[in-house]
Amino acid sequence: MCNMNWNSRLTTLYTGAVHDVLRDMGQKNFILPKNILALNPGQKLCGEVFTVNGETADKLDGHQTLIEWTNLLSKAPEGKVIICQPNNDQVALMGELSAETLKKRNVLGYIVDGGCRDTELILNLDFPVFCSFKTPADIVGRWIPKQLGESINIGKVVVHTGDYVVADRDGIVIIPGQLIKETVEKTEIMISTENKVRTAIMNGADPKEAYLRFGKF
Repeated sequence: MCNMNWNSRLTTLYTGAVHDVLRDMGQKNFILPKNILALNPGQKLCGEVFTVNGETADKLDGHQTLIEWTNLLSKAPEGKVIICQPNNDQVALMGELSAETLKKRNVLGYIVDGGCRDTELILNLDFPVFCSFKTPADIVGRWIPKQLGESINIGKVVVHTGDYVVADRDGIVIIPGQLIKETVEKTEIMISTENKVRTAIMNGADPKEAYLRFGKF
């Protein structure tokens, strides 16, 4: 099945249900740190992942850092979610012009274990951005991307290009690429079962009886 179909089906899911399925499948370390939050808590972001790894570069001049950054923007693949490990807690790794560029290039959204700026302007773009802090400081003369498409570590999670992500107001869950089919199908079944439990409760069923009947609560 093509990626776009997975993306479409992922939009019907939510992190709590995906978490429960991955937990029951025996997976561990698939939730990104809880301090990485959406600029707009009402926005949801899901899709196939493209990874970026970077480093502090205080010995490079401003021109070179911007050449490297714009090169990253040029190579950002459409239809993907960029997840960045900047290895830096001082500067913003997303701003309004960059968000505008990524949106124009049909990138689905951006998640960074680091900073963001121009947040009010980004909110007006309706482009999903998740970050761990905000700062007016930019990357000029301070940071460069080093690796594109390579595995990255965020908290206890190893994220690979080709994995999938579901992110909402409750957090961010990474689905290993090789488990996408099983995870989506099982999560869809779980949500259907939850709907049956909800209906039973609304119709007066005892919660314990509903749990025993459907095996879910």
